[in-house]
Amino acid sequence: MGLAQANLPGTEIPVDSPARKGWVMYTVQPGDTLSQIARRYRVDARAIMYSSGLKGVSLRPGQALRIPLVEETNDESRLPPGVRTYIVRRGDTVQSVANRFDLTVLGLVSANPGLPSLDRLEVGSTLYIPTGEPGLLVRLKRGETIQDLASRFGLSVAEVARANELTSPTDVQAGDLVLLPGVQAKTTYDRLLQIREAERKAREEEERRLAEERRQREEARRKQLVEQRRQEQQARMRQQQQAQSQPRLRRANAVVAAAGYRWPMSNFTITTYFGRRGVFQRFHTGIDLAAPTGTPIYAARAGQVDTAGWSRFGYGLHVILDHGGAQETLYGHMSRIVVRPGQWVARGDLIGYVGSTGWSTGPHLHFEVRVGGAARNPMAYLP
Repeated sequence: MGLAQANLPGTEIPVDSPARKGWVMYTVQPGDTLSQIARRYRVDARAIMYSSGLKGVSLRPGQALRIPLVEETNDESRLPPGVRTYIVRRGDTVQSVANRFDLTVLGLVSANPGLPSLDRLEVGSTLYIPTGEPGLLVRLKRGETIQDLASRFGLSVAEVARANELTSPTDVQAGDLVLLPGVQAKTTYDRLLQIREAERKAREEEERRLAEERRQREEARRKQLVEQRRQEQQARMRQQQQAQSQPRLRRANAVVAAAGYRWPMSNFTITTYFGRRGVFQRFHTGIDLAAPTGTPIYAARAGQVDTAGWSRFGYGLHVILDHGGAQETLYGHMSRIVVRPGQWVARGDLIGYVGSTGWSTGPHLHFEVRVGGAARNPMAYLP
C-alpha cells in the first residue's frame, strides 16, 4: 500500500491498525534514531513526533518520548480502497477533522466506531477517513467471513464485495478492515452524545462548585474588610476620646499634685495601666512601672509607714503609707525595704528598691492610690 496523497489536509500515513488506548514512555539512549525507535515499536515515526511534540527528527540522550501503542496484526492487513488514515494532531477534534475531510460527524464515527469521545482525541492516534462511499468500518475477526458480515448487517455479499473491490472471499483475512456501505454507527454515535452530555453536566457542576468557592472566599474577604474597618473606626473613636480627656486629666493632675504627690521612681516604663485588662483578667488596681531590679523607690507623698513587710495577697515585699484624710499609697514587689512600720517619711524619701517578689513576671513597681480603702486611678493623682 502506498503513501496517501501529500496535498490532502492533515498528515496521512498507511498503518496496519488503529492505535490502542495506551502509550509507552521511552527514554532516548545514546545512538538511538527516530526511525529505529519507530521500527522497534512498529509505529510511524510521525506518530511519535506528534505524540511527543517534536519539531524535528533529531533526538538527544535522556529525552522522553511518548509512543502510541498499536495492535499486533498481520503485516499484510488490508485497508479498503477509498479509506485512508489520518494521525491526530494537537488541537484536533472530531468536528474539526470531519469538517476538514467534508464528512459528517456520524460519518466519521461510523468509520471509527471505537472512538471514546466526540470531544477528546489522543494526539498521535489514528483515524480512518472514508474518501469514497461512506459506511461502517469494521475489522474482520478470526474465523469470520464476508458472508457473516453481510448477513449480520443486512447487506448482500455483492454489495460488500463491490465496496471493498473484492474479487474473491480470500481477498480478505482476519485483521483486515472491511467497509460496510450505507451502514451507520448510529448506536455508537448516540452513546457518544450521551457521554458528551454527561461530561457537559460534570463541567457545569465543577464550574458551579468553583464559582461557589470563589463567592465564599469573596464573602469572607468582605467580612474581614468590614471587621477591619469597624476596628479602625473604634480605634479612631478611642483616640478622639483620649484626646478629649487629656485636658481634663491634666487639670485634675495639677490640682492633686498641688496636694503633694510625686512619681515614686525615675527612669521607668509604664507597662500596665489602671483598670480592666481583658475580658477574663482581673481588674488592675494600680499602675505597673517597669525598671531594673534595685532601682530606688521614693515616697509619693509624706506620711506614716502603715505596713512594711511580706504580703499575703501577692504584692510580695511591699510598703503602705498613710497620708491622712483616708488616703494611702501602696508600693509592691520590692526587692528590699528600708523603712519600718510607724516611721514618718517625707515626700521623696527612699522607702525601698524595685524587685519581682510575690505574683510578678518581672522587675517592676506596682503602685496604688487608695481613698477610703478603695483603689483609685494613680494617673489622676500624679503630676
